[in-house]
Amino acid sequence: MIRFPRNHPTMLSTLRTRLSALIRVIPRSSVAAMAAAALAFTPVAAQEAPARKTVVGFSQVGAESAWRTSETKSIKDEAEKRGVDLKFADAQGKQAAQIRAIKSFVTQKVDYIVLAPIVETGWDEVLKEVQKAKIPVILVDRGVNVADDTLYTTLIASDFVEEGRMAGEWLVRKTGGTAGIVELQGTIGSAPAIDRQTGFMEAIGTHRGMKILKTQSAEFTRAKGKEVMQALLKSAGDAITAVYAHNDDMALGAIRAIEEAGKKPGTDIIVVSIDGVKPAFEAMAAGKLNATVECNPLLGPMVFDAIEKLAKGESVPKFLKQQDRLFDQSTAKDELPKRQY
Repeated sequence: MIRFPRNHPTMLSTLRTRLSALIRVIPRSSVAAMAAAALAFTPVAAQEAPARKTVVGFSQVGAESAWRTSETKSIKDEAEKRGVDLKFADAQGKQAAQIRAIKSFVTQKVDYIVLAPIVETGWDEVLKEVQKAKIPVILVDRGVNVADDTLYTTLIASDFVEEGRMAGEWLVRKTGGTAGIVELQGTIGSAPAIDRQTGFMEAIGTHRGMKILKTQSAEFTRAKGKEVMQALLKSAGDAITAVYAHNDDMALGAIRAIEEAGKKPGTDIIVVSIDGVKPAFEAMAAGKLNATVECNPLLGPMVFDAIEKLAKGESVPKFLKQQDRLFDQSTAKDELPKRQY
């Protein structure tokens, strides 16, 4: 080691010479490694965090029918397809449970709430809480009766009045305008029960031979449809020549009761219903159900199309209508393989 006095005139020149010699003897690979090591300590821009998933709370009525489970599956499948975090709550047919679920969604600070309301009324208070939290509400398959319709953003559903009208018009044609009808109504106070009755009555109202003998709720279930039909057959007997059921499940229950009473459904008693589920097409192909009006439950794509538009700041119509059709025995066999639900 060479020592120089401070400010020695040859100090800088000697240091330069020694440093140049040292660099010449270091292998190039080592120089590259040193450079790479230096770069490792160079600050780099932090990677961007992954995009946050949209969070949607879905309050479903329950699983009371094949139609309902198909709707649930459609919304769950579409949420998964689009990368949405879906919080699902099954109310098991209780409005109080739906209200609790909605309050929970607000607490969880979801981005959107999807609600299939069990009945039309009793939503104002909880929807005001949702509105205060600035969470858009999308109603599916059923509407609500509220004082302020800004409490929800849009309703995605079929036209239940038109469904009832289609069923009534078909029955008038089928019977020639004369029938003793029993009506199996859905859940009392629900939008489909109210509207499907309204449309049906509009269709048959001008035909004096079309008489409603009895109207009774069978709660949209097959078991209750059978139970109610058994009681109606005992009370009205041979006066019953037609059944109008607000959904297929009740109609299928009624068909079972008609068979157990020794009558032929589809022949002795004409049966028309609403929903268009696969078991209804099987019953039509077997000659037991005469007609069904489709009420398409595959609402998932429409729901998340609406959510994506809202996320972009776009507006959506207050009512997004699902298109439905009527099917009878003449088309049932050809249509059956195409049914998705």
